Amino acid sequence: MPNNQIASIRKYRKKWQDKVVTWFNQPARKERRRAARAAKAERVAPRPVAGLLRPVVSGQTVKYNTKKRAGRGFTLEELKEAGIPAKLAPTIGIAVDHRRRNRSLESLQENANRLKAYKANLVVFPRRAGKPKAGDAAAEELATAAQLKGKLMPVSTPAPALEKVAITADMKNERAYAVLRLERMNARMAGVRAKRAAEAAQAEKDA
Repeated sequence: MPNNQIASIRKYRKKWQDKVVTWFNQPARKERRRAARAAKAERVAPRPVAGLLRPVVSGQTVKYNTKKRAGRGFTLEELKEAGIPAKLAPTIGIAVDHRRRNRSLESLQENANRLKAYKANLVVFPRRAGKPKAGDAAAEELATAAQLKGKLMPVSTPAPALEKVAITADMKNERAYAVLRLERMNARMAGVRAKRAAEAAQAEKDA
């Protein structure tokens, strides 16, 4: 509409019944989603419901590069640092991304420690019951193992620590507003004072 006017409502006066949107299936959709989640958890058991383990990466662009999020997969360098073969990783629930590169030592160490923590709590079930192979969990661990519900090692950003400083007498006596006004005046008069000093120096030279 021109001149930022409101949209006309005349077109909604006829056959408005056909334009009404209802949402009466919302409770049934809720039950269906819940049943689908339960069916998926039963289908993937005893694996975690959240799926594969993802690395911690930084967001793109200046707006989001200070935030951490879950990435696509671990790099080959991170897997090597954690001592996990690249071909074994997908079979034990670890996502692998051969395209991503580690551009800092901090991210490499962070994701390597994440892999080591996951490996320490990992319980590998044998392919055939009663015929375990090397690397499979013991029977006692299998008996007590439970499926993980919810997020798998969620990405958390620790809050920065605040440094506390004792307030001194000089801090109390300092007038911040007066200091700001003085510095603003000094910045404004810098050119004028420099010109006056140059003129005075020239006058002394000519005298």
